[in-house]
Amino acid sequence: MSATIDTKEEGPSREGETPTPDDLEKLPEHVNLNANITARIQNPLAGIPRKKLLANVDEFARERGMEDVLPLLRKGALVAQNPPDFESIVELEPAEREALRNEVLHKWRQPRALYLTVILCSVGAAVQGWDQTGSNGANLSFPQEFGILSVPGQPNADRDNWLVGLVNAGPYIASAFLGCWLSDPLNYHTGRRGTIFFSAVFCLFSVIGSGFTRNWQQLLGCRLLLGIGMGSKASTVPIYAAENTPASIRGGLVMSWQMWTAFGIFLGFCANLALFQVGSIAWRLQFGSAFIPAVPLVLGIYFCPESPRWYMKKGRYKEAYNSLCRLRNTPLQAARDLYYIHAQLAEESAIIGKSNYFTRFIELFTIPRVRRATLASFTVMIAQQMCGINIIAFYSSTIFQQAGGSQLTSLLASFGFGLVNFVFAWPAVRTIDTYGRRTLLLFTFPQMAWTLLAAGFSFYIPSNSNAHLGIIALFIFLFAAFYSPGEGPVPYTYSAEVFPLSHREVGMSWAVATCLFWAAALSVTFPRLLAAFTIPGAFGFYAGLNMVAFCMIFLFVPETKQRTLEELDYVFAVPTRTHVKYQLTKALPYWFKRYVFMDKSVTLEPLYQFDAVAEDIQNVKDKQ
Repeated sequence: MSATIDTKEEGPSREGETPTPDDLEKLPEHVNLNANITARIQNPLAGIPRKKLLANVDEFARERGMEDVLPLLRKGALVAQNPPDFESIVELEPAEREALRNEVLHKWRQPRALYLTVILCSVGAAVQGWDQTGSNGANLSFPQEFGILSVPGQPNADRDNWLVGLVNAGPYIASAFLGCWLSDPLNYHTGRRGTIFFSAVFCLFSVIGSGFTRNWQQLLGCRLLLGIGMGSKASTVPIYAAENTPASIRGGLVMSWQMWTAFGIFLGFCANLALFQVGSIAWRLQFGSAFIPAVPLVLGIYFCPESPRWYMKKGRYKEAYNSLCRLRNTPLQAARDLYYIHAQLAEESAIIGKSNYFTRFIELFTIPRVRRATLASFTVMIAQQMCGINIIAFYSSTIFQQAGGSQLTSLLASFGFGLVNFVFAWPAVRTIDTYGRRTLLLFTFPQMAWTLLAAGFSFYIPSNSNAHLGIIALFIFLFAAFYSPGEGPVPYTYSAEVFPLSHREVGMSWAVATCLFWAAALSVTFPRLLAAFTIPGAFGFYAGLNMVAFCMIFLFVPETKQRTLEELDYVFAVPTRTHVKYQLTKALPYWFKRYVFMDKSVTLEPLYQFDAVAEDIQNVKDKQ
């Protein structure tokens, strides 16, 4: 498909304009971003003669009114053209060389503003997690309060099952159908920070309102309002974190969304446990306690810098540079990233052009490069629901109670699940950028399948045995331990990075809506599924879905580790059929030869051919 060039606001250029054909003429011949058949990953500045590159930078500075930082922009462009070879650039000062070395040798040495941004994003994630588990403990009492407690044999038992599921699913229904899709216009008009503030306000007041409801209809209304905030927040916070962080640590920092969501889930279980004996108002306090992490999010977000990529999308390059100066260790690194992002966005605009909200959504499925990102994000997001984690996050107290536990024992077991989920998320901070997103998923899905199956079979242990509840809890905890470093952090990290800037908001909205829609479907149907399948049958069903998700990920999810957001254009320019063919004809035979037949001599031909576009760690170390 050829992109249209006749609508409005996208792209990196003058206020409200996209890069012009003249911008593109300043760049060398590049890989086709719609059909990168050779799987080549190319630096958009590679191959430009030095004199022409510096002339382009001079013109860029004049057009953007940035002549005051022109020397930095010139040096930054030279570094961006060939990052591993920065030592040979004579214009660099010793302190600048040292800062560039530290990007590789001490990659976690980042400015305070970057960590402040990540902390606030983490608070936003904790809000999400606490909101999810408020209903878990409340499920033990609010149905009885509102007369919708399902009693087997009673005439309204089926209806009451559906109503409890509907109340639990309320936030996910509103997120999938409204909250996620509001994030695109909200981001366009108010920026990343404004959207996060908007969502935090909804997350703050809706949960307080839940504690004052008088019937299930009012409770459902508050839960739907909560979903508006959850959807817009989940669609924006990972993008905000991804756009602000360097490529070398982006996965580790962006995955803080899931890690601190797990922490919020843990805190929610703590609140459920602490409040369960306060009497008939316990469920009100369990719902309402989720307001606590929303308060620092509402107050703290405006102390963080706005996304520099959002500023560039609006043509506000000076503000983008100032934001990058807060998010990078030196002005040189800020200037380098500013010009590199500009060059790559100019290429994006050549295939995507300008569009409005509706056409951007349609282009998720029509522009080849964007369509591949849409497929990959859909796969990792729906896999999060297929793995079965949320049947436990939403209904663990109910499951443990049906396993024979008392109300206190059930809440304690749910507390243990939340603790395991949080603790085992920490290894992914490092492994997500070393082993990669795809590898973590492919390793953990088979483990989740067998642990979930084992948990289901454990229900056949006689209920009068002391081992009955303990063995069930053990396998559920093992399931959480495998989920947390894999399918836990990857989906939101992955979806936040795979779309081009022009489609990032609507793409993330699509991904999060996919995840939360199926979370809603799961939440609504699980009480009825339990009644029809029993717990062993339900767990076996989700164990099978884990293996289906494993196959989908193997075929349709490319690796993205340690690529800049702009370089991923080349990864997703590789046709899907090329990726699938490689996995089936090269990667799968290699795996069997290497790990089944233990042939250590076999080698795997790489799919991608990388130009010099990212940090070459060994080269830098060799020069020390």
